[in-house]
Amino acid sequence: MAGIASGIRPSSLIFSPMERFRGKRCCCSKSTRNNGDVNNYGGDRDTPQLLKVAVSGVTELLRVLSPISKRSVQGESFQQIDEISVSGFDDIMSILKSDYEKAYFVTGVFTPGIYTGDCIFEDPTIRFRGRDLYQRNLNLLVPFFDQPSIALEEIEKGEDAEYRFVLATWKLRTYLKLPWRPLITIKGSTVYELNNNFQIVRHAESWNVSALQAIGQIFIPSSGESS
Repeated sequence: MAGIASGIRPSSLIFSPMERFRGKRCCCSKSTRNNGDVNNYGGDRDTPQLLKVAVSGVTELLRVLSPISKRSVQGESFQQIDEISVSGFDDIMSILKSDYEKAYFVTGVFTPGIYTGDCIFEDPTIRFRGRDLYQRNLNLLVPFFDQPSIALEEIEKGEDAEYRFVLATWKLRTYLKLPWRPLITIKGSTVYELNNNFQIVRHAESWNVSALQAIGQIFIPSSGESS
């Protein structure tokens, strides 16, 4: 969940990954395309431009205030990125499963070497380019999560004459470290579009709620239960 990003230029060309890949041949026996919830993911086309600008502004503020940003200015670098050689779907899916086991959306612990440096990242609120920027955004957001989890529900591979991709469906749940401790719950899917070397060139999320509904959860106090 890239969530919030700095240096964003929202694009009018954002669309649901499920729309783009619907009808392409998936290579696993159990297809998520028959799942009604998944087919409804992707309210990104209806995201108000003002909301995108607001998300961008909030992230820029977090970047300025974050101690991570200050360390970067002082010369400390992020985790060194080692390019990883993958030879096919099995390799990339194994690495992605491992990253989901580490709950990479909410921990920031993932395998950056499987992404190209100029990989595109998008969700219903944002679209930006750059693996390093994505890593920085995760590092900014992680300190605000409380008891986070992300459950991988299904992962499958697919391809046709034009595209090669992996599709994962998941459920995210986390409290936020705010005085009213809001609970964020989102079911979603991520399309990982691959190049000929099986590197990820596009990481595109769709959610089962609109961007407004997702952001709205931030302002709802939790009941105090943590189960």
